[in-house]
Formats: sequence, structure tokens, C-alpha cells
Amino acid sequence: MNATEDTKQTRLLTPAELAVYIRMFREMRQWSQEQLAEISGLNVRTIQRVERGLSASLDTRRALASAFEFEDIDILNKSFTIPSEDELKLSKEKFDREHVTLTAIPLTTGKQLAKLAEICPMDLSEPGFELPREADEAFATLVDYFREYRDCADDYTETQKFEVYDEMQSHIDSLKTLGVSLRYAERKMQVKWGSDPDSKPMHVNVLYMIAFPLGKEPEQFATPKSGGIRL
Repeated sequence: MNATEDTKQTRLLTPAELAVYIRMFREMRQWSQEQLAEISGLNVRTIQRVERGLSASLDTRRALASAFEFEDIDILNKSFTIPSEDELKLSKEKFDREHVTLTAIPLTTGKQLAKLAEICPMDLSEPGFELPREADEAFATLVDYFREYRDCADDYTETQKFEVYDEMQSHIDSLKTLGVSLRYAERKMQVKWGSDPDSKPMHVNVLYMIAFPLGKEPEQFATPKSGGIRL
């Protein structure tokens, strides 16, 4: 057994160690404590208690594992090998290599959204938390309308666009009454069409439109550097 293996331990996480890991997993994803509470179904005080190193129940640990999308939701209740500080550092570096952090800009007006449709030929629009059914449908309706307008924006006169602004504004306002706030970010990406290795990538401006709980919006969010987008 080498020195590195000898320093590793296989056991349950102590409350203090769990606090470190939960805070690290949360910050890697650019989530606030409020966002983690929303995603896990726990209340903010519980998240704060866990991150202060206080005891966490079996159900709390399961809820946190589920929020971080661990395949085994009981992983935080089992004995496992405690990674070294170097391993944690490598894990963080790997996450940073595979993700990009974007500034979350408030999206509050229909005109603002319509202008984004005109300059962003692709989008990745999705909820940043589990939406109730009514809010989920309202968000999907807005996304559908946004994409339909994007496809035919050139056919609208400047006067006709005011009707689009009003329609989009009504969808945004409806989401707000349902406790949903929108944030967006633009990102320049290179996209290659087809499987030809010699084809040249095309530079496009991609819109990220994300739904967050009203009053709990982050200043930034992390997203994979590569992934699916919608034309």
C-alpha cells in the first residue's frame, strides 16, 4: 500500500465534512442556498444548518443527493472513500473545463425578448428548478411563441412588432404572477453542421433563457460548454 492509499479513509461523512461537500457541490453549479433549497425540496434553514456542519437526517441527505443528480440517492448515507484535497481540486478543475459561467441578466419586457429573438438564431430555454404544472405550461407557451416569432420576424413591419411585444409581455407577466422570474445570457458559439470533418464551424449567437424562482434569481449560472440547442 502506498502513502496516498494509506491516507484515504472509508467511512461515513461527518456533519462537518458533509458541510464542505454540499457547499462545494452547490458553488460548482453557481447555485445559491435558496436555489438548492428549491431544487431539493428542503427549506433554506435546513440548507444553512447543513452548511454550518450541524447534523442532517437520512432524508435530508437523500434529498441533497437527488438535487445534485447522484445516481445513488443514498450515497451520502453510505461509507465511501474520502477524497484527498488534491482530488477535490482536480474535480473542481474538471468541472470548470467542462462548463462555462454566464451572467444572469433580468428578462422583464416583451420588447427585450423580441429583440433577442431577432439576433439569436438558436436558444437553450429551460427551467432552472422544478416548475409547478401551471407555471411549466406557461413557460412552455412563452418559449413556443418566442421560437415562432424568431422564425418569421423578418415578415413583421415595425408597427406590427408592437403586438408581438405586448403578447410576449403578457406571458412574462403571467409567469411573474406564478412566482417565476426569467434570466437570460447570450453566448457566442461555434456550430458544425453534418458529419464532414472538413466542414468549417459557423459562429452563432445562442440565447439561454432560464426560469428561476421569483426573488431567488442568481447573478450567474453554469452550463456545459457543449450541449443541445434549438434552431
